Amino acid sequence: MTDNNIYKMAEMADTVIKDVPTLNILICYLMKKIDRPVNTEHLYDILIATGLVNYFYYQDSIAFLLENGHITIEKDDEGNENYVLMQKGIICARELKKYAPKSYRDNLVLAALKYFARLKTEQEVKLEYIEKDNGCYVCVTCHDVNCDLMELKLFTPDRTQAEFLGEKIMLNPAVFYSKVIELALSNEEISYDLTDN
Repeated sequence: MTDNNIYKMAEMADTVIKDVPTLNILICYLMKKIDRPVNTEHLYDILIATGLVNYFYYQDSIAFLLENGHITIEKDDEGNENYVLMQKGIICARELKKYAPKSYRDNLVLAALKYFARLKTEQEVKLEYIEKDNGCYVCVTCHDVNCDLMELKLFTPDRTQAEFLGEKIMLNPAVFYSKVIELALSNEEISYDLTDN
């Protein structure tokens, strides 16, 4: 088989989970890996955003897991509803995980890690766009617990480029911040050549 044929077959392969029992295992497995209560909206976003889970299968699976005591819903101190993995769900995740393909398990865990990292980033870094007649500013604010670590305003020729710059910053704001600090610390005064005097 040529690489082209393999590529075409991979494109045609259906990667959406189409059976509720497999999805039940995957949800229990994911919650066991996360190892804490998960906001109901966050779990929905993680599973549906991957493209691996169909909305209707998701609804059927959550209903089954709640009805059969694998998970439960509890409210936190702020009144948010969270799914909590019960003992039955822990056993399901531990003993049945091999029945869910590793690629699905890996994709869901990776999606969850990225999702929670993005939530953390959005709390620590704020982007604002200020449009002007001749361009657009990207305003970046990096927050810490008690103060703002950095406020930076960058000019771009238009909103599209400002948003592109903002997206690049949000890919890894910690590295962006550290590079700004590193650049500032390594900055030196211009030296002049006076050998011909």
